[in-house]
Amino acid sequence: MAIKKILIVDDSPTDRQFLSDMLAKSGFNVATAESAEDAMNKVKQSRPDLVLMDVVLPGQNGFQATRTLTRDEATKAIPVILCTSKGQETDKVWGMRQGARDYIVKPVNQADLLAKIAALG
Repeated sequence: MAIKKILIVDDSPTDRQFLSDMLAKSGFNVATAESAEDAMNKVKQSRPDLVLMDVVLPGQNGFQATRTLTRDEATKAIPVILCTSKGQETDKVWGMRQGARDYIVKPVNQADLLAKIAALG
């Protein structure tokens, strides 16, 4: 499955804009969400091909949202890449155990992110 539509979930306007611009320039159709709750609604409405999920979010965190998405029959086929400033090995292991397909640490390197997306497509 080729990845075309990406939902970026991040509470930081700066990070959302940076990732949106980077991915749009690379040819992706990008949507954004500011919270896990907002993301859940958008995933169910627009069915993105990939979710790029921050961990530190208001309300429900990205680990919880990833677990919910990857265990729901309606959304479990949509891959999630955690994209966060939390770079500890324990964070990575925990994120992958929640169902994330990959993990990238901010600041995001464009080539690394595009390679991770290509590997999923």
